[in-house]
Amino acid sequence: MKLFDSHCHLDDKLYYRDLGRVLKRANNAGVVCMLTVGVNHKGSSRAVSLAESQTGIFASVGVHPHYARYCGKATIDFLIKLGANPRVKAWGEIGLDFNRMYSPREDQEKWFIRQLQAAAKLQLPVIFHERDSNGRFLEILKNHENTISKGVVHCFSGNPQELERYLNFGLYIGITGILTMTQRGASLRKMVPDIPADRLVVETDAPYLTPAPEKNHTRRNEPDFVKSVLLKLAKVRRQDPEELADIIWDNTCRLYNLEP
Repeated sequence: MKLFDSHCHLDDKLYYRDLGRVLKRANNAGVVCMLTVGVNHKGSSRAVSLAESQTGIFASVGVHPHYARYCGKATIDFLIKLGANPRVKAWGEIGLDFNRMYSPREDQEKWFIRQLQAAAKLQLPVIFHERDSNGRFLEILKNHENTISKGVVHCFSGNPQELERYLNFGLYIGITGILTMTQRGASLRKMVPDIPADRLVVETDAPYLTPAPEKNHTRRNEPDFVKSVLLKLAKVRRQDPEELADIIWDNTCRLYNLEP
């Protein structure tokens, strides 16, 4: 079974001491490729450095809505230059998060739109983050859908109406360890059988969102745990795991413009 963790954060400080062992465990579990995601200026730079130094690791660059208050033209210009690196395969994660409000709404919206324009300039697919935006995220997507070549809704946990809108926009749907969680994943498990197989990707969001059964003995998520997400997804969809893994591998390569 060949796996692609489509979204993780290998630059996180929780991996500083043992990243080599983490990557080895991922490879042993069949995780052939990983995309490490930038969330700000520093994290994006480190993501690209990791991608340059390790076979099978690719990077994205971007400013997460939590860090929008610190964004500026100089940041965007820096990320555009960084995004020209051939190891960079996406822009993100970007979007809106009106739940924790670490950045003011006006900053989130301004730099979300500016980053959509930057991604279009580089012709990079976009990794989207959305939480509690009450329709504003979809409104911005609608206003800029002609500039978005491809994209993925990271860590989808919305409702059926939102799912339908995302699919109509042509977006991929990222499934995380939430799917494995008894209560938190209940509504998601009802929706995933209705997602077209060619729109699915799996991700860990490591070191966050540790899936079951691993979360029973560790709080830190790792890329090798993406296999648990895939197996649960196959079970819920009543598909053969190896067949689904092949489909998702092709989907992820297509999303990130990689040769299968």
